[in-house]
Amino acid sequence: MGFEFRASQALKLWHDVTLGLVREEETDLSARQMTVLLTVYLEPPPHTVRGLAEKLGVTKPAITRALDTMGRMKLVDRRRDENDKRNVIIMRTVEGALYVERLGDKITKSALDLPH
Repeated sequence: MGFEFRASQALKLWHDVTLGLVREEETDLSARQMTVLLTVYLEPPPHTVRGLAEKLGVTKPAITRALDTMGRMKLVDRRRDENDKRNVIIMRTVEGALYVERLGDKITKSALDLPH
């Protein structure tokens, strides 16, 4: 079972969801931060700063800045890799899992509310 969206509907969905996130009391995430978060939660671990930078085609400092913000929000945590101290492992958190679940619910609700 799939959805077929016209471009205008897809853009309206994206707009409605991001507008809702911006209006919330919490700090909203940038597109880069959201991409890092969803990569960590939707793709199997382990995730490292180096690996995320390579996957997303951005620098390690860009990933670190994104993780700093998400760490303050308790959406992710970081640990030094015990086997290779040069690596930083990105850990999921309960708060992050709940945030991603709520995001999925918001997207679903907004998709259902789209005019057909």
